[in-house]
Amino acid sequence: MIEFKSLGKSTGSNSSWKLTYNAPLTLSFTLIAFVFLIMNYITGGLVNAACALTPDLSFIGLYRYLTYVLCHANWAHLASNSLYLLMLGPLLEEKYGAKELLFMSLITAVITGLINTFLFRQVIVGASGIVFMFIILSSLVNMKRKEIPLTFILVTFVFIGNEIVNSLGNDNISQFGHICGGLCGGALGFLKRNVT
Repeated sequence: MIEFKSLGKSTGSNSSWKLTYNAPLTLSFTLIAFVFLIMNYITGGLVNAACALTPDLSFIGLYRYLTYVLCHANWAHLASNSLYLLMLGPLLEEKYGAKELLFMSLITAVITGLINTFLFRQVIVGASGIVFMFIILSSLVNMKRKEIPLTFILVTFVFIGNEIVNSLGNDNISQFGHICGGLCGGALGFLKRNVT
């Protein structure tokens, strides 16, 4: 923890500011993904080659079902994902806790990876699936038992509609990964609400 002390007169109250690591999962994930990107640039793409999720399923490559979310194609890709993670992560960590959110993220990464392996067979990198899980999950934060928030319906409708439209173009982006992440977020959000 870093403290910033006020230089003004002391009024008897604690006037120092503290820089806190307020969302440990979100901040740690973003930092690790940044290190992965820098190392990928330094090694000329070897990090992504070793950690991206490839279509061939082998026992030796099972680690890729977790590491591909840390790899990104370039700085713009990482920056786009990081902005959403850093905006939504603290809210979700406060609601669910870092351990529960980590579990949800791992489940989303593995499910997205497995479906991609068996149905689409694309090479995928990036945390976009987790980002969209965060987006959908955030629309369920204030959900009460036996209620479906209108925000959840609107976010889901706009989000899936946008991904379907985007899938019509050939932009090398896995819209399936986005949709799968969003569906996982919705399912996990409802499941978590029903068991608490």
